[in-house]
Amino acid sequence: MEIELKEYFKVIKKRIWIILSIVLLSSICTGIMSYYFIQPVYTASAALVVNKTSENQGLQSLDYSNVATNIMLINTYKEIIKTPAIMDKVLEKLPDVNVTSEILSKKIKVSTVNATQIMTIVVDDYSYSQAVKIVNTIAQVFKEQISNIMKVDNVSILNEAKEQLNPQPTSLNPKINIAISAIVALTLSIGIAFFLEFLDDSIKTERDVEKYLGIPTLGVITKIKSRDIKSKSVSQQRMVGDGSYVSAK
Repeated sequence: MEIELKEYFKVIKKRIWIILSIVLLSSICTGIMSYYFIQPVYTASAALVVNKTSENQGLQSLDYSNVATNIMLINTYKEIIKTPAIMDKVLEKLPDVNVTSEILSKKIKVSTVNATQIMTIVVDDYSYSQAVKIVNTIAQVFKEQISNIMKVDNVSILNEAKEQLNPQPTSLNPKINIAISAIVALTLSIGIAFFLEFLDDSIKTERDVEKYLGIPTLGVITKIKSRDIKSKSVSQQRMVGDGSYVSAK
């Protein structure tokens, strides 16, 4: 097991420059894409509560049956809120939002907490201030229109979205993108290194001779570097030069 681990590390060490090059190139490309080409997406949310069946009944109506009815109504409200009946009214109040009601509805997500009467409206947009305007307008328009549509006034705005001084994008942070890219590139590059090693069927060490050919090693020829050859050639030339000088004398 220890020998196998050493062999794995040898493969990685042998092709370390390929691995580092792939990781570096991938990180640089991801960083450029994240900072200069991918627009950050911002999210704003508002909450509605379905809590009464009429203005006059108030808290007296909050028995179990009414709560259960309101919870069931929320599933209907989640669908109504994305219909043109609501979206068109929202766009009328926001003339600077140049999209169709169909496109606007795709920007919206409506969710509920299990067994509660609270609806959360979430809007994603490239502009944080516009996301805030859209989600607050949707909440207001829905509250106004639902009484006409369902003939019941049981929706209240629990809280509206408020603009922040330094909003953070909800899309992946560029630094996180780069980190993920580096990890993926590292994994792939190590895989490539082992694949190249698998394709390389040359015998490199005396251990390979014994392992693959099944014959013992009788001797080893050390690796001669080019600089050693050059230095030896120079020394021989000097010796020949010295001999010529002596014979001439």
